Amino acid sequence: MVQVKVFVQPHYLQNFVQATFNALGADKMKVLAENPSGATLVVSGDGRYYSKDAIQIIIKMAAANGLRRIWVGQNGLLSTPAVSAVIRERVAADGSKANGAFILTASHNPGGPNEVCARITSFLLSSVRHYGCACICSAPDFGIKYNMENGGPAPEGITDKIYSNTTTIKEYLIAEGLPDVDISKIGLSNFTGPDGQFDVDVFDSASDYVKLMKSIFDFQSIKNLLSSPKFTFCYDALHGVAGAYAKRIFVEELGAKESSLLNCVPKEDFGGGHPDPNLTYAKELVARMGLSKSGNNEDPPEFGAAADGDADRNMVLGKRLPYLNFRFFVTPSDSVAIIAANAVQAIPYFSGGLKGVARSMPTSAALDVVAKHLNLKFFEVPTGWKFFGNLMDAGMCSVCGEESFGTGSDHIREKDGIWAVLAWLAIIAYKNKDNLGGDKLVTVEDIVRQHWSTYGRHYYTRYDYENVDSAGAKQLMDYLVKLQSNLTEVNNIVKGIRSDVSKVVNADEFEYKDPVDGSISKHQGIRYLFEDGSRLVFRLSGTGSEGATIRLYIEQYEKDPSKIGRESQDALAPLVEVGLKLSKMQEYTGRSAPTVIT
Repeated sequence: MVQVKVFVQPHYLQNFVQATFNALGADKMKVLAENPSGATLVVSGDGRYYSKDAIQIIIKMAAANGLRRIWVGQNGLLSTPAVSAVIRERVAADGSKANGAFILTASHNPGGPNEVCARITSFLLSSVRHYGCACICSAPDFGIKYNMENGGPAPEGITDKIYSNTTTIKEYLIAEGLPDVDISKIGLSNFTGPDGQFDVDVFDSASDYVKLMKSIFDFQSIKNLLSSPKFTFCYDALHGVAGAYAKRIFVEELGAKESSLLNCVPKEDFGGGHPDPNLTYAKELVARMGLSKSGNNEDPPEFGAAADGDADRNMVLGKRLPYLNFRFFVTPSDSVAIIAANAVQAIPYFSGGLKGVARSMPTSAALDVVAKHLNLKFFEVPTGWKFFGNLMDAGMCSVCGEESFGTGSDHIREKDGIWAVLAWLAIIAYKNKDNLGGDKLVTVEDIVRQHWSTYGRHYYTRYDYENVDSAGAKQLMDYLVKLQSNLTEVNNIVKGIRSDVSKVVNADEFEYKDPVDGSISKHQGIRYLFEDGSRLVFRLSGTGSEGATIRLYIEQYEKDPSKIGRESQDALAPLVEVGLKLSKMQEYTGRSAPTVIT
């Protein structure tokens, strides 16, 4: 993804789209030859600024490139998981199915024509902290990605071709004479394109996805939970595309009160906010849950959740308890482990058992312990959902997740924020199936603490250094790689920083060989692995459009039941100090503190 001001430049979008069509050339010709009804593409996204213009351009280019039809979600809205579902599940009236999709999104990054600024005042919570008082400004982003026939992101072989094509492209094809399509109205529009009949089908954005969710979960069980006077619920779409599904699912299907929905009207600029589901940017949800610094006199909901811009990420919160001064935040690493541990009992889709589970390398090892306990196949993959997709297509993985608020299963080939929220509601409903009339419901905190008592607790935090000078970031990573060649020196440095930290027994750059296609992914993150199971992981992230982002992941595993109730920052303090000083973070970045701690 890049900044909006770059994408709106003349011919920029067109060149990228044509580069994609060219990369798909051989596959597209095969589809056209084998399918007399021609090729079909989905074109929609999270509704961010420039999406509507981009959709019209892509429609015209699709016609010029010989496609037969385009499917568009009403108003150009389809969540990333819904696009995957539409590709895999939807059959049009003429029997056609989608062959792929252009998804218009920049994920959890801000949108709109203007810079987004948020004033962050110093505060302290158990899972997210900011230091000082600062104005954090982000340039709005726009992005486009291509998903394949399986509903998942294009593999590296295709994305490499796309990139290569962008460096040599000399022309693009577009049917300029084709009129714009009114994407606000559901219906079929027929045109005569350069290669014959060309159709644009505008369809309801939510129907296919809602149907899929109802086939996975026991909606009646969840509805019973939501109807209990003892259970209250709050969902924040952050003005992203999740709002197009929230009312249909939570209110109309499950009976939640409409007042339980926050910011569920999709907006091109996400209401001037940053559509990232964390305690920093989901300010209204934090306030509703009784977590804001100013406090909240109303009784907070039992359960709160939020989505990002394209609805593939999620955050889950439990009720703030009287003896705590913070809400019960479920880390994404714990969330996927808890879902996997309870899926067979709580979610009908998995009643036959799990095929396997997987996590991204930076995600904590909580899922590993569940997999070992339940004798499940387990996979540790690089960051990127396409690696999960390969495992799912091969029937090797049912549930997967990543630490950056992404959780999903093999029902589609993308992470799925609403699915994750429904999974949590299903688990809560299952735990309370015989208790809805009792004095006290089993809560989010109860479920998490029971999980810790069974499997142990993985104390975990992530430090993000955003918009760091790229040269300094590269120097830091190069230094860490070089340091790995001498573990004796590493351990001398570690003991000089903290004598109470275990010794480093292994250090490497994570490399992954895909068990399905044999492909090898190198340089996927720098790891320092400690004797007691602790980990330090360093990665450069490329999801923003300015500078570099360094992510430092710190993990401490605790099996002693008497020690699983500590505050995360206390349990992790020794490793945090080692990570910052071992990497010379301040020296290379010039930063005395991270932008965000999660």
